[in-house]
Amino acid sequence: MSGTSLDGVDAVLAEISSTGHTRLIRSHYLPYADSLRTRLLALHTSQTNELHLAACAANDLAHLYATAIKGLLDGFTLPVSAIGCHGQTLRHCPADGYTLQIGNAALLTELTNITVVADFRSRDIAAGGQGAPLVPAFHVQMRHPDIHRVIANIGGIANISDLPANGTVRGWDTGPGNMLLDAWIKRYSGEHFDRNGAWAASGAVQANLLDALLNHAYLKQAPPKSAGREQFNLDWLDATLSALSQAIAPADVQATLLEFTAISLGNAVKHECSGAQELYVCGGGAHNGLLMQRISACLPGIQVMSTTVLGIDPDWVEALAFAWLARQTMHHEPGNLPSVTGARGERILGAIYPA
Repeated sequence: MSGTSLDGVDAVLAEISSTGHTRLIRSHYLPYADSLRTRLLALHTSQTNELHLAACAANDLAHLYATAIKGLLDGFTLPVSAIGCHGQTLRHCPADGYTLQIGNAALLTELTNITVVADFRSRDIAAGGQGAPLVPAFHVQMRHPDIHRVIANIGGIANISDLPANGTVRGWDTGPGNMLLDAWIKRYSGEHFDRNGAWAASGAVQANLLDALLNHAYLKQAPPKSAGREQFNLDWLDATLSALSQAIAPADVQATLLEFTAISLGNAVKHECSGAQELYVCGGGAHNGLLMQRISACLPGIQVMSTTVLGIDPDWVEALAFAWLARQTMHHEPGNLPSVTGARGERILGAIYPA
């Protein structure tokens, strides 16, 4: 898995039973080089010769994925049935009928001699869905028969899976997760992320900026819906700041962005997940102590915890989800939830590149 945070490759080795129960055996992380991160970020907007640049970046990603898999499988002797490769998202435009993840799955098959399953999102979009989020179908394994749970995955974008004890499972992107926080601190200090929210904690939330951020049209849409850099990016943030016609200290902007993430997620839970009792957080956001505190403050009466409490390391949940999705594809079983994505029905997701 390589997500919108553009931090690197999460690789997991998973054992999946005939009923779909998923067990983590091993994990391995390989960070992106700064040069690759810069190239990928640039490809999120139009530029000269972008088709060639995107194809070359896809090849480089395939080699990096292969290196990550080699590190993951070092010394492991049992056969691996398939690699589930999400790829790196460059565009996610379901309203225009497409999504684009690069990674050259054919080359990855050649480099590893293992069957690769990729391009998980396109079929759901073809069926009228959002193509995201896909992880709620996997999160169903965390459902409790008596407790209304919500799983929040806070990566670059934040998404939730609403898991009532009885009834329909739902899920959608709530808005930005770490995306704006990471971009803002990168601009001012060169750091890739705000460790434990320390820089945000040094600033003060600016109410007028927060109100302007919360006025984003996406937050007013009803699910099913999905988001990405197309909606939440530095250009939009800069325009919002300019419209306020006042100087705001960078640390105060960071504090406000963190509050924006917490409130947009909290509002989604309060308004759409009536009766929720527990919220479990996975993804990089689970390690941001200040963000976890602010989410908890937004949701009085709901226990806010890391998925660690459920015995699942928050760093590997999404990678495990795409291992599970690959298994669904290989067994010709659906991987989407129409109640989440809005697709016309269940669909078998992904394209298979046999070894």
